[in-house]
Amino acid sequence: MAKAIQKIAMNAAENIPYDKLMLSQKNVRRIKDGVSVEQLAEDISRRKLLQSLNVRPVLDGDGEETGTFEVPAGGRRYLALGILIKQKRLAKNEPIPCIVNRRQETSAEEDSLAENLRRADLHPLDQFRAFKTLSDQGLDPDEIGARFFVSPATVRQRLRLASVSPKLLDLYEKDEIRLEQVMAFSISDDHARQEQIWERISNSHTQEPYYIRRLLTETTVRADDRRAVYVGAEAYEAAGGVILRDLFEQDSGGWFQDAALLEQLVFDKLKVDAEAIRAEGWKWVEAAISFPYGHTSGMRRIYAEAQELSAEEIKRYDALKAEHDKLDADYAAAEDADEAIETKLDQLGAELDAIDDRPQSYDPAQKGIAGVFVTLAANGKLQVEAGFVRAVDEPRPETGGGDEREEGDAEGEARSNGDGDDDGDAVVVNGKPVDDSSGDDGEEDGIKPLPDRLVFDLTAQRTLALRNALAGDADIAFFAALHAFVLQVFYRFAPDSCLEISLKSGSFSQVDGLAETSWAKEIAERHEAWDRELPDETDGLWDFLLGLDEASRKALFGHCVSLTLNAVVEPWNRRPRALEHADVLANSLQFDMVDAGWTPTVEFLGRLTKARILQAVREARGEDSAQLIDHMKKEIMAREAARLLEGSNWVPEPLRVEVDQVAANAGDAVPGNMSDEAVLDGDAAELPAFLADDADQSSDKPVTFEGDETDQLQAAE
Repeated sequence: MAKAIQKIAMNAAENIPYDKLMLSQKNVRRIKDGVSVEQLAEDISRRKLLQSLNVRPVLDGDGEETGTFEVPAGGRRYLALGILIKQKRLAKNEPIPCIVNRRQETSAEEDSLAENLRRADLHPLDQFRAFKTLSDQGLDPDEIGARFFVSPATVRQRLRLASVSPKLLDLYEKDEIRLEQVMAFSISDDHARQEQIWERISNSHTQEPYYIRRLLTETTVRADDRRAVYVGAEAYEAAGGVILRDLFEQDSGGWFQDAALLEQLVFDKLKVDAEAIRAEGWKWVEAAISFPYGHTSGMRRIYAEAQELSAEEIKRYDALKAEHDKLDADYAAAEDADEAIETKLDQLGAELDAIDDRPQSYDPAQKGIAGVFVTLAANGKLQVEAGFVRAVDEPRPETGGGDEREEGDAEGEARSNGDGDDDGDAVVVNGKPVDDSSGDDGEEDGIKPLPDRLVFDLTAQRTLALRNALAGDADIAFFAALHAFVLQVFYRFAPDSCLEISLKSGSFSQVDGLAETSWAKEIAERHEAWDRELPDETDGLWDFLLGLDEASRKALFGHCVSLTLNAVVEPWNRRPRALEHADVLANSLQFDMVDAGWTPTVEFLGRLTKARILQAVREARGEDSAQLIDHMKKEIMAREAARLLEGSNWVPEPLRVEVDQVAANAGDAVPGNMSDEAVLDGDAAELPAFLADDADQSSDKPVTFEGDETDQLQAAE
């Protein structure tokens, strides 16, 4: 006969007045953790007890119950109830639901430990969904946070996580996606896009949160982009745009999702701003998000002038200056600091600055022939470059004829040799027109102009004599060359020099981002500073140059000459001797691109083939470092290569200077213009573990140009 299984009997539940309960010293919880007792009291006040206390009767010496009970499990709830009683919100004899353990088959310590260890924490996904349910029931994040003692920001984060694609949340529930990845997917509300990204990376070794964020935002515009700053988040959202936000990391304002809408808003706002500037009296205004480097080439610049001070303003300025200087001298002589005097000095200084910084304005007549370029600065502010005069708008002096000719003009060459037909042409001598009288013997009444051929012969003699004299005076020769250079650089349409010196300066406007480099900005600032100093008209230029000190003349000369330098390699314009001279010049200047601030950026490396990237790392850091990244996808390889090349002094071949034999004998040349120490220090740098395991390689082809039948051209070659 089978033995009957003994049934388990539960401990009975009883309602015991609170004043009959006491906290057991056998409770194993000693350290505060999680929700505080005060917060628990507030929660009990809202929803009452959700879990009974576990109690045991207190026995007397004979083993009889005394009518009081100790609480070994549920001590925090007991203390929270005590707080409510102290606050007069709960009666001290209020019946409390309790489970009474009279059998005592286990110890009090064991029951206390079991209650805490057997409790299973809520899965994060269950919390996300629960918050989402409460939100659907009409509770806002502030109310949910108040009820569960978390910040509203935390609630918003949980709600955002709950809004991720259900398919991805199911994968998270099965531990096939990490929480950090779900957080990255929460940037976008587009479930289809989220699922598409996961399908793309699910079989890849690169599944890191930063990569997911980058893929989700690759077609967006960052909120700190100058276009987004210029338009503003309010205007963009008012036009129907959506801003993606990352609630888990700093996102600098998020991402503007609709790039096309943002571009249209930029152009619409630029149009309004440009029209407002045009209404100030300018002949033209050209607006764009950005202009290529050299966009003002060939234009003359005019500048605003400060308004003249009135006699009353001059008198006030002198009085303020005298008071400021006296007070400053007295303060400097004083032993102790005086806050009142400091405040007064600041006030006087501000008034003087206000007078010094008086409004500047352009001559209305000059504005009538000049224009303005309107663009966006890097910080998103409107950048206005005013006062540019185009060639077609330059006022032309009226002359009876021209003796200027293009270089290589056949007709001009014939006239200069005295063999051409001069009918209809006039010669200008000392600013006065000379009529053609080559067939006149000069015997008629009155003095007639000299024949053209005779004038040519005489002036040719004078030219040679002047050349000979100029050769004997190097200082004046320098002035003359400087004068010719300045005329061509700063006075584009005033060839008022007898020196046939021609300057050419390439603009390289086809190179993206060139205007943002530190070199371009320094050149522009130096050019504008000189442009402001030079006289407005060419008539006073010679005297101005003579009045400069030697250092200033040399600086101006160097600036003009520097603008003619061209060491660009172009497939259609082979200039080997010129490029060799550029290397000689660089050596003489002790010039190095690394010292100038060039570094191999991720963008640059991304334009190379994978083989070229590995070659660069190999040259800079050695074979071990190259092997660290040779298995990666190109975009990741470029990023890690940039990190490895940092501080290595490596530069690509076109930026290296060919050292001469003397330099080579002094020490062997090292690839990439690096020091020997940089190459010897080639220990492989450590990469993140997830990158070191990336075995996925992508095919990569060098860039080719249409119509090029030679070997494929590679970037940086």
